[in-house]
Amino acid sequence: METKDNYLSQQPSFAQQTVMVLLPQVVVENMMSELNEIKQTLRDMRSGNNSDEFIESENARKMLGICQKTWQTYRDRRLIPFIQIGRKIYVKRSDLESFMAEHYISAK
Repeated sequence: METKDNYLSQQPSFAQQTVMVLLPQVVVENMMSELNEIKQTLRDMRSGNNSDEFIESENARKMLGICQKTWQTYRDRRLIPFIQIGRKIYVKRSDLESFMAEHYISAK
């Protein structure tokens, strides 16, 4: 009679096991599409194209170079959209960039 330890030692390791799964073509195409979207997102993140990245309030304030009171006033007046989760406040990088572009003063 074979013991449990002998049985387990005779089983192939996870890396040695081969599994075959049959999927409908549409499922495979959807998976490939989603993988391509993930790859593109990762490329965008690496290239610095992360305009939808959320920035914590303190970092956003520092990017604008303003004091806490001014930052609070901007939020109170809804000059820059933000998200509040509990006591944490987040701002989209693209919203900050838009705000700065709107207030850009060009040289004469």
